Formats: sequence, C-alpha cells, structure tokens
Amino acid sequence: MARFNADRIVERAHQVTGVDNFERQSFREGLDILVRDANRSEAWSETGAAALEQLASFYLGLRLRIDDYIRRHPEVLETPIKAPVFVMGIPRTGTTLTSNLLGADPARRSMLTWESNDPTPPATSATLHTDPRALAALEAERQQQRDNPAAGRFYMGSAIFPTECTMILAHDFKSLLWECSAPLPAYSEWIMSCDMASAYAYHRRFLQVLQHKAPGPWNLKMPSHSLFLGALLKTYPDARIVWTHRDPIASTGSLFSLLHNAQSHYLSAPDNDWLVRNYPGQLAEHANRLMRTREDIGHDRIYDLHYAAMMREPIAEMRRLYGWLGDDFTPEAEASMRAWLRANPQGKWGKHAYKLDQWGVTAEAIRPYFEGYLARHQIEPEG
Repeated sequence: MARFNADRIVERAHQVTGVDNFERQSFREGLDILVRDANRSEAWSETGAAALEQLASFYLGLRLRIDDYIRRHPEVLETPIKAPVFVMGIPRTGTTLTSNLLGADPARRSMLTWESNDPTPPATSATLHTDPRALAALEAERQQQRDNPAAGRFYMGSAIFPTECTMILAHDFKSLLWECSAPLPAYSEWIMSCDMASAYAYHRRFLQVLQHKAPGPWNLKMPSHSLFLGALLKTYPDARIVWTHRDPIASTGSLFSLLHNAQSHYLSAPDNDWLVRNYPGQLAEHANRLMRTREDIGHDRIYDLHYAAMMREPIAEMRRLYGWLGDDFTPEAEASMRAWLRANPQGKWGKHAYKLDQWGVTAEAIRPYFEGYLARHQIEPEG
C-alpha cells in the first residue's frame, strides 16, 4: 500500500482551511511526481512520512488562503512589484547574511518567516514585527532555542528575519525544498528541467497579497533562483540580481551537513551516499546556469558579492552593493545593519563544523565540478 496519497493531501488542505477552490491547479504536476517518487522509498520513518505529508497539506492550505484573499480583494493584483532585489548563488555562500542585512534596512520590504507561514490577512507596515502572529512565532522560537540551542548553528533565521522564496515556490510544488527531505531521484531530475512559469506567477501573487498593507521595495532571496533565472526575469523583468560567491568546496561541505540534518527529520537514517552522488553536480549547476544567463542578459545585470569580503567588512560591502543598486545607503540603514550584526554574531548558536571526509569524499573529487566557475571567478579559497 502506498504510504503517500496526493488526493488525501489536497483534501486535507481543503478541510483545514474551509476553502473550496484553487485559482489554478498548476501544483498538481509536481505534487504527483513527488508522491510517486516518495512512495518508491522504504527509508521514511513513521514520523518523517507523516511530517512530509502534513507539510504538503499545509502549503496547499496557504495557497488556498492566498487565492481566497485575492478573490475577496482583487485589487491586490493591480499593485506593481518594482525592481525587486533577488539574492542568489550556490547554496551556503552568504545569501542568508546578505538578505538579513538588506532586511535590516527599514526602507526595504522583506518576506518575514512568520508571515510566510501565516500570510492572510496580511500585516500592515506598522505591525510586521508586532502582529500577534509574529509575537507567537517568536515565543515558539524561544522555546525551541531553549530545548535545542545547537539547532541554530545551521541557519541564522528567526520569525522576524527574511526567509527564502523556496517556501513560496513550494506551494506550486516546484521547489528544491521537497527534495531536501530524502533521496527523490525522479523529482530531482524533473525540478531541474521543468517549466517554472506557473511557480513564479504564483510567487508574484503571494507577494502582492503581502504588500497589500505593507508595501515597499522587495528584498528576496533563494540560492536556487540561480537555476531558474530565465523564468524569474520573465515575471520580474526589472529584477536586480545579487550573486553571492564562496569557495565551492566549503559550500559543498556545508550543504552536506545541512542536508544530513534535514534528512534526519524524515528518514530512519540519512542517506550520505545520495548526498555525495546528487549534490555536487546540482551545486555546480547553480553557477553554470547563472554564468550562461549572464551571457544572455549582460554582465552588468548581475552584481558579484564575495563571502570572504563580507566576513571581513560587511558594512563596506553593503555600501558598495547599494551603490550598484542605485539606492541610498542611509544612516538609518547602516545603523540598523550594525545593530543586527552586533545582535547576531557568527556562531551565536554554536559553530557549524563540517568536513568533506565525513562523507567519504575529498576536495580533489569535488573541485572538477566547479572548474568552469573557478576559472571565470576569482574565489578566495578557504582552509
């Protein structure tokens, strides 16, 4: 008997939300592929399988709520999204730090973690950090930190920090979020070549709902926007692209560690062989596709931001980035960024320690995947 069932996932979303209709069912293709692939595996733990199916229903429930809000407030679709900033690159290259610093600027609008999980009704500009839903999420976060303080070493996140667009694209089931849970070779192959138009169309609808009462120039981030930049630019032709760079050998080791931890929540035991087989090539493709798209759209459309420089002089690097964006680096922006850095030093929740040899692989085995990238970009190597 199949463990996962797509119809059950959809029906649960309807039951929980009480909303009858989706505006579109473009999510169905990805959901069906995910479910078929997940049912081929015997590696799921009981709690992990239940968690994956619950998450799928939860995200479809959010989609139903977004569609319902737009039906009741159709004017939101008339509001433009102008010149959004998208931070992307190979995973684990400083996209989170960059987005958090941009998000500290009070003049910018970021998608906060709490509102990505509870988007309707949308918050106002004045209540983004004080909405009862934000305060409840912060309290839950404090409890989790008390129970497991070391968990924060993987990712500098918070209910009131910016989060990744992968959480939105997951509502269309076109997101790498799903294949982080387990070895899902069919889904992994499909997501690398599928048509992302419907996912970015939904992404735009989601942002239009969030900005209904809290507008502003958007600061957005997701490493895997790198894989889909052509589709992104068709939806947001005036997008400003920031590409973060880091030694890809270090990035690969960091991602192995992150995904090992993620799989431990879903599988009886993480599949380290799958990590080594699947992810170096996928990481390299993040860089390769960005390089190819850059040739098509022009080198000046993308800004290069280096992790090593950000670690040394984050404020100076942000000032240079603002110069490229053509935005004012105001005293308020600088003060807020400095305050964020003081409150969130690297290693606040423990050091994220990892080594490639934990997964039986060497730097020499990984480096060939990134030959083209390293030949074109001057990347400072890490120890």
